[in-house]
Amino acid sequence: MPVEDRAPVAEQQITVTGTVQQRAWRDHVLPPVEQVRPGLWSVPTPFPRSPLRYVLAYLVETERGPVLVDTGWPSGEAWDGLVAGVVATGHQITDITAVLVTHFHADHFGLAHRVREASGAWVGMHPADAAILADLPARDGWADEDRAWMVRRGVPESELDDLMPPKSFAMANRGRGADVLIEDGDRPLGGDAPLRALWTPGHTPGHLCFADERYDVLLTGDHILPRISPNISPAPGGADDTLGVYLDSLAAMADLDPDEVLPAHEYRFAGLPARVRQLQEHHRARLDEVVAVVGAADGCSTLEVAERLTWSRPWEQSQGLVRRSAIGETYAHLLHLQRQGILGNTENPGDHWRVVARARLDSHN
Repeated sequence: MPVEDRAPVAEQQITVTGTVQQRAWRDHVLPPVEQVRPGLWSVPTPFPRSPLRYVLAYLVETERGPVLVDTGWPSGEAWDGLVAGVVATGHQITDITAVLVTHFHADHFGLAHRVREASGAWVGMHPADAAILADLPARDGWADEDRAWMVRRGVPESELDDLMPPKSFAMANRGRGADVLIEDGDRPLGGDAPLRALWTPGHTPGHLCFADERYDVLLTGDHILPRISPNISPAPGGADDTLGVYLDSLAAMADLDPDEVLPAHEYRFAGLPARVRQLQEHHRARLDEVVAVVGAADGCSTLEVAERLTWSRPWEQSQGLVRRSAIGETYAHLLHLQRQGILGNTENPGDHWRVVARARLDSHN
């Protein structure tokens, strides 16, 4: 799933280390394959028709053979990019022995089954995301659930088709899921291998980061990116406080200060503690803005709140999955404020958000 391209946070407090990647990002081109450390490679794959442009997979050389962390979007273009990128590291796609998935979204998991078919590699992910994938084949009504969810959020029927994900988004996840379940603190490549899993739920329930302890670098998936905030949307039909979960995961990383951060989008950087503070401040400001928007209205839907918030581009320019993600992100902030007793929602049948208490936000923020 795309990360919401929302209001960027200033970069002054972090140091961009992936300068070639940053230049490619600004030039709207695919960055090159890079050897980040001996035996550790950044392998970009195209992400067609997405504002994110590419996914950064990583190839880790081990005694048992090369391992991929994430794969790319389920498309022929992305597959060709992944195969060519692996060749540029001195390996073949048939050499891959394992795929570690940071989370189940199609731009990360989408090519895992093709890698498995080509090489016999096993696929590993956190149990929470593996459970979602296991449930998908039994839920052919997911599209109807999503449409009903958007209607309750205030989306007109005439706009629903434009906001629905492509069929490839769901179908990419309907094959066999995880072969190996990876828990927090596990060393999925064995006790003598350098990668240690860190469970960082929020963007998805089972999101994983991977610490490479040889070189003191951290592969953060979508959990922490250098320029934008990952999308934090509850699942359709769910009412979990995903923002609260994400903020807890973010706070748990505040004391980490790796030599370099290797994200799944954009470019590498240093200064993780500063970036954590930026993201925390961003969500504090966003929560205050949501309260102000709801307080100025005599009841409003989630869509009406989203339309009035500050985004990185004018609302009318956000279309398709970008707009869908923005609505989900807004709903996550509204739910978080509801859990704190600041907002109430008399959903009957659609949203009707109102301020019920102007208390200070709790320690999550």
